[in-house]
Amino acid sequence: MYSCENGTITDFNILGFSYFNTEHISLSVGIIIMYLLTIVGNLVITMVIGLVPKLHTPMYLFLCNLAISDVIYVSSSLPKLLSITITQDNRISFAGCISQLYFFTFSVGCDALVLTSMAGDRYVAICRPLQYTLIMNRRVCGPMSVFCWIVTAGNSLLLTLLTSVLDFCNSHEISYFLCDLKTMIDLSSSDTTSMDIIMKIEDIVFAFVPFSLTVASYVQIISTILKIRSSETRLKAFSSCTSHLTTVILFYGPVLILYMKPESEYSKEQDNLFSLLYVAVVPMLNPFVYSLRNKDVLDGVRKLIAKNIVCT
Repeated sequence: MYSCENGTITDFNILGFSYFNTEHISLSVGIIIMYLLTIVGNLVITMVIGLVPKLHTPMYLFLCNLAISDVIYVSSSLPKLLSITITQDNRISFAGCISQLYFFTFSVGCDALVLTSMAGDRYVAICRPLQYTLIMNRRVCGPMSVFCWIVTAGNSLLLTLLTSVLDFCNSHEISYFLCDLKTMIDLSSSDTTSMDIIMKIEDIVFAFVPFSLTVASYVQIISTILKIRSSETRLKAFSSCTSHLTTVILFYGPVLILYMKPESEYSKEQDNLFSLLYVAVVPMLNPFVYSLRNKDVLDGVRKLIAKNIVCT
């Protein structure tokens, strides 16, 4: 809630998909399907990793963190968007908007750091295999996971508090489909010079640095794999990275496309639709990437199913 000269404003209007008025049923069905698949898929991955001792390894610990973060990721935006498309009531309270901003910023940052940790795990496994158990052990991986959550939670809290004290007197019409940081800063009537600087720092710390570290890891990984003489060993080494590499491409690829594509007359509508696919589809695909392309996860699922059948 914030005050302006003409009174106290308590609501924002989310207008990101107002041009889909005639297609709101199709949009609602699509959102429901993507949301349910994402929740079920990531919870199944988390359950399988927790129940199968063979999967109690650093890589799958990080994958479990990624799955939980993705559940928060979609839950911060899709339920409200679904409510808007069904009821055609595009209002969101100031408190609801700030809450959405916190959880969305938190989960995006957490995803970036967890994916970077997974890249580091693959680097050690491929480039320094003899030292893997010494470097990537529970005393290291546990604190790394906690670090990802604590840093992103603290960072999101700081950004949310700074945003909550801004004024929004000129307009309360949100042209995006959720309350993200950039949208709220653009909407504010306050002097946002300091926030713009903070956003640039955020882009460096939580986007450029993790992306650069991930790319650097895979440059070393690919270089090491190419030096392996045995084609069978080379293929086995590369296959251990394909699931993570696919997830990295899915996570960073759409962002790079959004930044690189030229502006057009309908760019805002296209960006919103593309962003929705990014927010909804990428977390939905991650469990399939790690289950369909991963023998250990598939074996774990088969063992759990077989165990349940025997018990019944």
